[in-house]
Amino acid sequence: MSITLEEKIAHLPTSPGVYQFKDDRGNHLYVGKAKRLRHRVRSYFQDSSNHDGRIRVMVRKIEDVEVIVTDSEAEALILENTLIKRHQPRYNIMYRDDKSYPYICITNNERPRVFPTRTVIKDGSKYFGPYDHVGHMRRMLETIRKTFDLCTCAVSPKLIDKSKGMPKWHSCFDDYLENCSGDWELERYQTAMNKVERLLSGRTEKLMREIKEEMSIASDALEFEDAARLRDSLHALQKYNKKMKIVDNKNVNRDLFAIEVDEELMEACGVLFKIREGKLIGKFHRFLKNIEGIERGDMLQSFAEDYYTGQFAGEIPDEVYLSDEIEDIEPLSQYLWEQHGKKVPMRVPKIGEKRQFIEMAISNAKLKLGERKLEKEKAERSRIPQAVKDLKESLRLERLPRRIECFDNSNIQGSDPVAAMVCFVDAKPRKSEYKRFNIKTVEGADDYASMKEIVMRRYLRVKKEKQQPPDLILIDGGKGQLNAAVEALQEIGFLDHVEIAGLAKRLEEIYVPGKADPVMIPKKSPALKLLQSARDEAHRFAITFHRQKRGKRTVKTELTEIEGIGEKRAQELLKHFGSVKKIKESNLETLQDFLGKKTGESVYQHFNVLEKE
Repeated sequence: MSITLEEKIAHLPTSPGVYQFKDDRGNHLYVGKAKRLRHRVRSYFQDSSNHDGRIRVMVRKIEDVEVIVTDSEAEALILENTLIKRHQPRYNIMYRDDKSYPYICITNNERPRVFPTRTVIKDGSKYFGPYDHVGHMRRMLETIRKTFDLCTCAVSPKLIDKSKGMPKWHSCFDDYLENCSGDWELERYQTAMNKVERLLSGRTEKLMREIKEEMSIASDALEFEDAARLRDSLHALQKYNKKMKIVDNKNVNRDLFAIEVDEELMEACGVLFKIREGKLIGKFHRFLKNIEGIERGDMLQSFAEDYYTGQFAGEIPDEVYLSDEIEDIEPLSQYLWEQHGKKVPMRVPKIGEKRQFIEMAISNAKLKLGERKLEKEKAERSRIPQAVKDLKESLRLERLPRRIECFDNSNIQGSDPVAAMVCFVDAKPRKSEYKRFNIKTVEGADDYASMKEIVMRRYLRVKKEKQQPPDLILIDGGKGQLNAAVEALQEIGFLDHVEIAGLAKRLEEIYVPGKADPVMIPKKSPALKLLQSARDEAHRFAITFHRQKRGKRTVKTELTEIEGIGEKRAQELLKHFGSVKKIKESNLETLQDFLGKKTGESVYQHFNVLEKE
């Protein structure tokens, strides 16, 4: 640390507040809150053995620290959330939303409007949601219209022009049909909006009782039109209430927070269940990134704090249940107390019904992570690497060579001839589709005939089994090998279905059918590097197969010619001793212990007689 930074830390206050770590360019590295600023900031620069690798890397980058003192931890919590959203620090947990969530907005004016939106504006309006599915929001709006006869258009019902026979594009269609609440008396309108807020907050039981009482009063007063209207409102509300999933018989308002982590994705998913009057009225999820080295409880804390202090926050519940323990729960607990006007218990249920609720939330988080993984894989599949695009242009191919199958032969002076095919999909090897071939019809070292054989065998099978053909066949070799492969494809009637090229090793020249001169691709081109990678992988795979085959033949000729040793016993010998050399070096007693007296003596005499000869 520089002296300046040491001195600054030494003189920090011990008050609650927010600290901001910055690098040498003034960029924000991390924003955090603390009950005692000096103690919390100093802890980063003390014994680093308690820090994970991520924090140690961050500390090495810190060149400056800036603090903001607050009156309480609750204030620090709000400020921390604001600064994180503003500066997006590299080492804070960040959120990755897979969509813009829909809300229902009630505007802040004398005659409030209620309408759907995906944009939250801090102008005093109230936002209810977010809704995890737009269909749920639309059902709620339909319930509001049917229950309270309220307009749910996004613009003022007064912006209308009926003189032209059709409403303007920005007009209220309900008003055009003379079914809009814009002309209601102010008192009636505000009373209805108060009921809408209660409905959106999930407080439906008392609301239904009130409407039922109003209907009874109107009926007794012989105001049958009002009674009928209230009856229809009650039916609409009862229909909505029946659709809500009842998860708890107790008439309690609860929020349930759960976190689940996917190590492969290196992301987590936080899920919130909003339970009001025992009914699940809403679900909400967010994906967390930058989670490497962070404990589950810290992730859950970040998710819950971000929810209650951010734009998503709704009515504070009576209880909060968590899937994991939160180490520093005091700031959030204090904040909820201040907002709710009384203490909000925050617990981690271990058994019973409440734990079942948490497990249900965890299951939803796992489901969301699974969906995200599928989306990521789909996006990866749809992404076309630049090397594939460049190769299409360089070779003038008709289609993108997303699937390349590359062939190579291997033998030593014609012995143990084999061949191999490797498959590259979107410039990456797909090892599950590699193929190995024993050369069956060719005697001696004839690369051209061997290439013709394996290409013919491969694509006869592709035709017969209707497998996916490659976009490009790549042959390891020059004109001779390429012509042999082309001849094979012509004989089986497959040449019109694929494109083919040969890559010669000497000058990395690329030959294509019908062109006398090779195609030269720049040495540093991604397209050439892709072809070289496929060629080198095919060569490696073929050589490995050839060595395995030659090794088996060596075992067969050296060991199986011994009386009493067959192929199976030869393999057991090799497995036990490790090599033929170690078998040769073993004494008679050792061999007899493993093979028995007679067979052990045969093996011993065989190698010792050979050595003497």
